[in-house]
Amino acid sequence: MNKSTHKSLIAILIAFIVSMTAAGQLSSREIDGLVEDAMEKFTVAGVAVGVVKDGKIIHARGYGVRSVETNASVDEHTSFAIASNSKAFTTTALAILVEEGKLSWTDRVIDYIPEFKMYNDYVTQNFIIQDLVTHRSGLGLGAGDLQKWPSGSDFTIADMLTNFQHFEPVSAFRTKYDYDNILYLVAGELLNRVSGVSWEVFVKEQIMKPLNMDNSYTLPASMCGANNLATPHLAAQGKLRTIPFYELDPEKINGAAGGVLSNANDLCRWMMVHLNEGRYGESLENHLFSPESQREMWKIHTTIDVRPDSRYNPHFSGYGLGWRLNDMNGKLSVSHTGDLSGMLSKTIMIPDLELGVVVLTNSYYGGAGVFQAVSQTIVDSYLGLDDFGWTGKYLERYLAQSGEAEEVVEQVWKIVAETDDAHIDPDHYLGIYEDNWFGKIKIHQEGDQLWFTSMRSPKLTGPMFFYKANAFAIKWEQREMDADAFAIFSLDEEGTARSITMKGISPDIDFSYDFQDLYFVRTERE
Repeated sequence: MNKSTHKSLIAILIAFIVSMTAAGQLSSREIDGLVEDAMEKFTVAGVAVGVVKDGKIIHARGYGVRSVETNASVDEHTSFAIASNSKAFTTTALAILVEEGKLSWTDRVIDYIPEFKMYNDYVTQNFIIQDLVTHRSGLGLGAGDLQKWPSGSDFTIADMLTNFQHFEPVSAFRTKYDYDNILYLVAGELLNRVSGVSWEVFVKEQIMKPLNMDNSYTLPASMCGANNLATPHLAAQGKLRTIPFYELDPEKINGAAGGVLSNANDLCRWMMVHLNEGRYGESLENHLFSPESQREMWKIHTTIDVRPDSRYNPHFSGYGLGWRLNDMNGKLSVSHTGDLSGMLSKTIMIPDLELGVVVLTNSYYGGAGVFQAVSQTIVDSYLGLDDFGWTGKYLERYLAQSGEAEEVVEQVWKIVAETDDAHIDPDHYLGIYEDNWFGKIKIHQEGDQLWFTSMRSPKLTGPMFFYKANAFAIKWEQREMDADAFAIFSLDEEGTARSITMKGISPDIDFSYDFQDLYFVRTERE
C-alpha cells in the first residue's frame, strides 16, 4: 500500500468516525443540558428522562423538584402519573389473557359484558375487543369523558357501559380515528370479568412485579403508599402552583385509560420488554408475552392521516393496540403521550435502533413543550439528523397558541363585563335540566347571581354571566380547571328556557371536557 492510498484510507476512516459521532447518541451530559435548557425556557417544576439502547438503560435521571412547596428533588425513581401512557399496560394485560386462551381479540364485547350498549344495535352486536382499544368506534373525540373528568363525580363503570347508547356517532363504525378514553375503561372491566381480579391488581401482579417495576403503582396517589411522588402543578403568569392529584375511586371506575404511576427507571424496563418482543430477565429467559402479541399490538388497526413532513418523510400513520405508529426516515416509531391534570409524559421507541426514550413532567402547560422537545432531540440524534432546535421551535409554537387562546378568553370576559344584563329575568332560566347520559343540573340563584350546579359532578359548579343573545358564560369555582364554558339556552315563544347546549370557551380546552355532547332538557321549574 503506497502512502497516498494509506492517507486516503485514514481520511475516509476519520470522516466515518466523525459522521458516526455526529449521528450518534447524545451523552448523558448533553441530555442534562438539553433538559435544563428546556426547563428554563418553559415553566416546569420537575422532569425525569429515561433512555434505553441495545437492551441497556443508558440514562435515567431526574431534574428539578417534585413540588415547589417542598423543593424535594426528582430522581430516576420519582413516580409521575403517566396518564394515557397507561393504555399500553391495558392492551398488554389483554394480550396476556389472549395467550392464556381466555379470550380472543376478535371476541364480541357483549359475550363478556351483556349489558354493554352502543349507539345502535348493529354496532353493539358487532363490537369486538379490539374495537375497545383502537379509537374507531364512530364516536367523537373524548365522548363521555365528563363522566370521569373532572374527578369527584359519582359515575360508575356500570353507568359507562350503557351510556354510549345516548351519543350520536360522528363517523361510520370502524372508518375514522377519534381518540376515546371511556372505551378503555370498558376494556378494564372486561379484563376484570375474564381474569377474576381488578385491572389494578392484574397490571401490578402480572406486569409490574415480573419486570421489577418496584416504584410503579396502579392505585391512586393517596392509596398507593408511595413516598417518592411528583406533585402536579399548573403554571400561570410564569409562576407554578401545586394542584390536587387527579384521582378516580377504583371501587367505581378502573384505571385502564390512565391510572398508572411510574418513573424513568421502571419505564425503561417497560420499554425494554417491548423492544425485546416480550422477553425479559438477565438473559432474556422469561416471556411476558409472545412476539406474535407484539406484532398485533404494533400493527395498525386504525389509520390516521399522514401530515407532510420533510424532516422525517413519513409514509404511514395509525393506531395499534395502545400505541401510536408511524415512520420516521424509514424506521418504525412506536409512541404515546399522556396528559392528566398537571402531569404530562411521552414514550417513544424506534425498534430498528433498539432505542426507547421516556420523558415525564409534573407541570402543565409548559411540560408539553419539554417532553416533545427533549424526546425528539434525543431520537433525532440516533436517526443521524442535525440539531433542529426543537426547544426553541416548541416554545415559539406554545407562546403563539397560548396567546391566541388567551385572547379569545379575554375577549369573552370583556364582553361579559361590558354587557348590560338588566333585562335578564332569572325566573325564565331557573330549574332542573336533565341530559340522557350526564344526568341532572340545576340553574339556581345565589343572591342576585345565576349559578350552574351539576348534580353528579360536584366540581362543575359556578356562577353564570350573561354574554349575548341567549348565551351565558360559566366561570367554574374550581380554578385548576381551564375549562370555563358557555351555556346556550333554547327559549320558547315567551322567552322561557326549554333546553341547554354547551361548549368550551377556550379554543385550547382539553378535549375531555366534552360539553358539546350535552343536551339538557328542562324538567322542573323553580
